[in-house]
This record gives sequence, C-alpha cells and structure tokens, in this order.
Amino acid sequence: MPTFESPMINLYSRDLARAVSFYTDLGFVETFRTPTSGAPDHVELQLGGFKLGIATVEAARGHGLRPSGEGRWVEIVLWTEDTDAAVNALTARGAPLLSAAHDFLDGRLRSAWIADPDGNPIQLVQQKG
Repeated sequence: MPTFESPMINLYSRDLARAVSFYTDLGFVETFRTPTSGAPDHVELQLGGFKLGIATVEAARGHGLRPSGEGRWVEIVLWTEDTDAAVNALTARGAPLLSAAHDFLDGRLRSAWIADPDGNPIQLVQQKG
C-alpha cells in the first residue's frame, strides 16, 4: 500500500472570494493561491496545523469532477510520492476512479481522484520535479 502524508480538505465554492474572506475572518492565513495573478481558482489557508483548500466549482470541473447540489462539496487530499501507483493500488482494491491521473499547474503536480465507499472524492496528488 502506498504511503500518504499532509492530508487536507478541499471545499468547492461558487464564490471563492467570499469563502476565503469568511475563513480569514476566522483566523485562517492564506498560504497558497493559483494562479498567482488575477482571479484565483484555488486558495489554501492554514489555521494551526489544519490546512484548508477552497477551489471554484469550475476548477473541479476542469479535472472532470461534478460537484453539484448544496453543501457537502468536500474532498480529502492525500499527498503521495507516486500518484499513478496510488491510483492503481486503490482501484485494484475496488475504489471507483473519478478522474484519471493527469498533470496540471504547468506539469508541477500530478493528480487523480478516486471515491471513498460513500462516494466522497479523494484527491491523490504528487509534486513533480
């Protein structure tokens, strides 16, 4: 079984600026955003040892995901050394594949999504290079 580290939760939002403002008002501090200029489609915030990502619904759709409905737009993010090996191991154990492994952010990251037994998405991601 592959090893994982640095878990975080991603939320999907129809109004990213509003969501980021809400969490920064609670004391979260922004640690990452992409793209770095212009309107972001993903922002990461941290409070103590807890990291929270917030992404636009459109960003999720760009990876082939389909967040819909009200609330419960949550995914668990698991960082790994090898996304492809993790996907292969987990799908071999019966985890449904939601989005095949692919590179993004100019090839800096490689990600795939599987589902847990309740259908909640889990992003498997590695930093490349």
